[in-house]
Amino acid sequence: MSFFSWVKKIAVLGLVFGSSTVFAAAAPDFTLKSSTGENIRLAEQRGQVVMLNFWASWCGPCRDEMPLLDKLNSKYGKMGFVLYGVNTDQDIAEAKKVLEKVKVNYPILFDPDSKLSDLYAVDSMPFSVFIDKKGQIRHIHKGYVPGDDEKYIKQIKELISE
Repeated sequence: MSFFSWVKKIAVLGLVFGSSTVFAAAAPDFTLKSSTGENIRLAEQRGQVVMLNFWASWCGPCRDEMPLLDKLNSKYGKMGFVLYGVNTDQDIAEAKKVLEKVKVNYPILFDPDSKLSDLYAVDSMPFSVFIDKKGQIRHIHKGYVPGDDEKYIKQIKELISE
């Protein structure tokens, strides 16, 4: 079993017992096409705090969370924070329908084959991964309930200040 596989298992076990897990492991690199047609590569974001927010068109809590994430992106984007929404729908058209209704300014990446979702052991929606400036996964959040954005703010500030 690879190191990252072991870490993913620990993270998933931690998520069973709570909505947030804290640890440090190298974030797997990836390249995905964004909603603007641009290819986004995680390794090119080194030096930034990155949040990957996995979501699906059928997920109500995902849609509820998106406007709040947009505000976080606007507020902390100039301080070294980068947010990527990662849509997991097999049919990208479904994601685009949601994006017509729920307007966000952060880039949306498409993972229709679930390769990235599998790489990050995504097992619920929404599923958020916080990656520090060195490329280490530091926090994972499973699900969304009102008030989680306060946790996100605390973690974003913590990671930006490091």
